[in-house]
Amino acid sequence: METGFLQSLELILNYGMPLILLMVAYFIGTWIERRHFRSIRERESENAGFPVVSFDTMPDDWGASSSTLVSGSVVVSLDYFKRVIAGLRSLVGGRIKTYEPLLDRARRESMLRMIESARRDGYDAIFNVRLETSRLANSRGDGKGTAGVEMLAFGTAVKFASRFARTP
Repeated sequence: METGFLQSLELILNYGMPLILLMVAYFIGTWIERRHFRSIRERESENAGFPVVSFDTMPDDWGASSSTLVSGSVVVSLDYFKRVIAGLRSLVGGRIKTYEPLLDRARRESMLRMIESARRDGYDAIFNVRLETSRLANSRGDGKGTAGVEMLAFGTAVKFASRFARTP
């Protein structure tokens, strides 16, 4: 009877614990992702009226009195559950949907950080906005896989001349 109990315990430890850890990773990762998206939406609504454009040159009617380079960067990682799903999907190829929210979060967060930096320093708009992405390799030693992504947003922030000054 004792060997039956030990065999059952061994089965639970070998198969049950990894499944439980995978489920816990899924729920925690989903909760963190939802919380981050909520924060992003709130901050985007606060910065909705701030002009941000990708034009190479500043629009003629902006009449800038000063300018500087501004940037915002973020590193976002996949949770363990999504990493497992992405690994399974990479076996057969095709669209890896688990990476799409990751890239969306990274893009939006880096843009917000750039805008918040410009506003904090008293600038009125940003033009020539660019985005750069880089993959962070796993620390497995072989350099394969993705631990997360870094997204960098950068552009030229300008202060409008006093006659063009924006109202808060």
